[in-house]
Amino acid sequence: MEDGSKGVSREHTGVNDAAKVLEVAIKAARDAGDVLRSWSHRFTVSEKGPADLVTEADLAAQSAIVSIVTSAFPDHDLLGEEDLTVRHGKSGFRWIIDPLDGTSNYVHGFPYFGVSIGVEFDGRPLAGVIFDPNRDELFTATAGGGAKLNDAPIRPSRASHLSDAFLVASLPRRAAPGDDAVKRFLKAMPVAESVQRTGSAALNLAYVACGRIDAFWSSSLKPWDMAAGVLLVTEAGGTVTSLNGGRFELERPEVLAANGTDLHQAVVGLLDTTE
Repeated sequence: MEDGSKGVSREHTGVNDAAKVLEVAIKAARDAGDVLRSWSHRFTVSEKGPADLVTEADLAAQSAIVSIVTSAFPDHDLLGEEDLTVRHGKSGFRWIIDPLDGTSNYVHGFPYFGVSIGVEFDGRPLAGVIFDPNRDELFTATAGGGAKLNDAPIRPSRASHLSDAFLVASLPRRAAPGDDAVKRFLKAMPVAESVQRTGSAALNLAYVACGRIDAFWSSSLKPWDMAAGVLLVTEAGGTVTSLNGGRFELERPEVLAANGTDLHQAVVGLLDTTE
């Protein structure tokens, strides 16, 4: 941030408002989770196709979030998966919203999906919430305030060797055998304790933060898939980089999140498809 009284004031305001932002984000995520639960039974009783229904469920959940956020902070910017872009450009705050992360899982009744809400202040992560309505698990984090699961502090695992590691990867839909993402997945299988594909990047990141997953990577994500989860991982004590170990950038589609041990660098080497 640039020096000067205006910059200091904006930074001070952002930090002091983290608790209020988190409170609103939690309410929004829980309400969106209620919406998703209320819609889930319609996939078995409606004559509409699954694609139509999931779009409606997605939009209904996003509308619930937007209503709560804009009521509390009418001048904040918004970015969401369902064609949501609101730019006021004055407050410095941006809410990055995924009302349903794990769409295919949701459609098929596979209980691994959630609501993800990340908040930036002047381009830096300020708060993050991921809510799993199936398990009633609420993951939260604020910049400098640590990460929690249902209000209890969380930490990543301590696994440091690939042979002991539980790894999870995202793969693009209908990825061809020659796709680099598939190559990475297959390369990891013989050397890791387990390699999985789960279908929800947000929950994968939350699970790295709380130690259920040792490392997660993807090369096909959007900002709303990662905004909340990346803050969770770093505040819990894990590490987040690009796939090659470089600086993570939210606007790029790749992420490698790991538990903060030597495992991170081992996975970086594993993901190198030039070998």
